[in-house]
Amino acid sequence: MRILSLLLIIFGAPLHTLAKTPDCTGVERWATQMALVHLKNAGLIEPSALDLTKTKIKMLASEKRANDIYRQIHHISFTDKSGNVTEVITSNDASNDECSMSGVDVFVISRHLGG
Repeated sequence: MRILSLLLIIFGAPLHTLAKTPDCTGVERWATQMALVHLKNAGLIEPSALDLTKTKIKMLASEKRANDIYRQIHHISFTDKSGNVTEVITSNDASNDECSMSGVDVFVISRHLGG
């Protein structure tokens, strides 16, 4: 019995860490849509001029903050029909049921430095 308990602790603990992080990457998802709204309101882009098929979204981090609440960080690149690219980093809370558990902080990347 003691060995069985030990095996459950050793092999059962990693299963807890495999909890599924929410998939909130997509053009139609909360972080991307709110980034578009913030960029439009700031006068940095015109959504009708974008080629959304060229939008790239990459989740950089997803940290569990509470029971089924994750802080997610995304790198999003919007390309307009002329080929100009606007890049942002977003930060927001999400759950497995809802990507919009908080507002979205949007940070505009003005330029890349280094390689």
